[in-house]
Amino acid sequence: MPGGIRNARERLRQTLCFEAGGLLLVAPLYALLAGARMRDSLALIAVLTLLVMGWSALFNAAFDLVEHRLSGRLASQRPHWLRVLHALLHEASAAVLTWPTIVAMTGLSWSAALVADIGLTLAYALYAYVFHLVYDACRPLRAVQQGATAPPEVRA
Repeated sequence: MPGGIRNARERLRQTLCFEAGGLLLVAPLYALLAGARMRDSLALIAVLTLLVMGWSALFNAAFDLVEHRLSGRLASQRPHWLRVLHALLHEASAAVLTWPTIVAMTGLSWSAALVADIGLTLAYALYAYVFHLVYDACRPLRAVQQGATAPPEVRA
């Protein structure tokens, strides 16, 4: 993985591991706290996962495009304050998508579904933090110094 950035294959592995782990950890927790059947909890978390994954791709692409058109800046050059705004807008917009889905799939009232949505968002935020610490420890990237070249190829 040159340049300290994960390639597409590694990113796919990371995403699939993250989503599978989230499903296996969060669905039982939701079932326990909400008093839901495990099958219903798995279905809900799976649907929410698919919705948020799809939304994230669209949201991030749109945000990056707008930012680049307005400032000429690449997403990797985004200042801290804009990263915070990006994260907050992403979570708020994802909630707009997931909240009605929770109401429809669970029969919860709008206020109870909002509490569930906030709880799931917080659970996933904590899980994401721990997951990425563990994943990076298990599958570290090799640092590449700026301007360094690869060692010459040795021929036998």
